Amino acid sequence: MTFAYRHKKQIILACLGIVLLLVIGFVFIYKNYTVDDKEDENIVLNTKDNIKKEKDEVEQKEVYYQVDIKGEVINPGIYTVKEGSRVIDVIRLAGDLTEVADTSVLNLSKKVKDEMVIIVYSYDEVENFTETKEKEEKEQDACLNQNGIENDACIKDSTSDTGSSSVVISGKVSLNTATLEELMTLPGIGEAKAQAILKYREEVGAFQNIEELKEVNGIGDSIFDKIKENITI
Repeated sequence: MTFAYRHKKQIILACLGIVLLLVIGFVFIYKNYTVDDKEDENIVLNTKDNIKKEKDEVEQKEVYYQVDIKGEVINPGIYTVKEGSRVIDVIRLAGDLTEVADTSVLNLSKKVKDEMVIIVYSYDEVENFTETKEKEEKEQDACLNQNGIENDACIKDSTSDTGSSSVVISGKVSLNTATLEELMTLPGIGEAKAQAILKYREEVGAFQNIEELKEVNGIGDSIFDKIKENITI
C-alpha cells in the first residue's frame, strides 16, 4: 500500500485548505482594491464639485452695469460693463473717440455706475463750454417736464441737481471732472488750491461726496462754505 493511498484523506483535506486560503486571499485583495478605487473616485468627484461650486459663487458675485455713452465716439449707445470699469473702458467699447473728441473736461479714470450717462464733447463744444452747458440745462429742464408730463429717463435728475449720473453735470463745477481753469472759477480757489484738488483726485481717486473736499490740503471749512453751493461730484 502506497503512502498516497494510506494518507489519501489527509491529502484531500490539505488541498481543500489551500484552495480555501487562496479564495479568501483573493477576496480580501479584491475588496481592498475596490475600496481604494472608490475613495479615489470620491476625491475626484468632490474636487470637481468644489471647483464648480467656487466658479458659480464667483459668477454670482460679478455685478454688471448699463451705461449710456453719447457724443464724440465711433459707436454711441448703451453698453454693459462689469462693476469697477472706468470711463475709458466704455469709450473703448464704443469704438474709441472720433477725431474731434476733446476729453480735457472728463475724468477718464472715473469708475462707472449703473444708469450712468457719459457725454464726450467736441473741441468746439468745449471751447464754447459755458454756452454748451446752458443749452444742455435748458434742454434737460424741457425734457423733465414736457406738456406737464414728467420724464424719469432724462439725464438730469428731477429731484436734485447733483443726482445726475452724467460725467458732465450742468450748472455746477464737478470736483471729479473739472479742469484747472474751471476749478479756479470757484470763490477762494486760486491756482495753488486748484492744483491741490487735481493732485488729490489723481492720488486718492474720485470724490465720493463734496464734503471730502475739506480733506484737500489748504481747503478748510470757511472756503468750503463759500463754494459748497457751486460744486458737485
